[in-house]
Amino acid sequence: MVTEEVVIEGLREVYDPELHYNIYDLGLVYDIAVKDESNVHILMTLTTPACPIGPMITEQIQENIGIIPGVKDVDVEFTFDPPWSPDKMTDEAKADLGID
Repeated sequence: MVTEEVVIEGLREVYDPELHYNIYDLGLVYDIAVKDESNVHILMTLTTPACPIGPMITEQIQENIGIIPGVKDVDVEFTFDPPWSPDKMTDEAKADLGID
């Protein structure tokens, strides 16, 4: 059975190439939905609307989540409402990146 926790661990293996930190702890992932126990929908954002890495991040997510046993489909949706800001980061990510 695919769980949100397993998906989160997979997302922690996807890194923002500019910040060199995983997208989950950066606070870029807004919602994870596991539908029918096998279809994963991820609602996320990027650090800026003009960020060119969307396709690369989508591919990495689909690869990392797609290999989880039981996952049949991975859908990545981008939103910029609300916009991302450093306050969405985990405390650990803030400390690692030197952000107060």
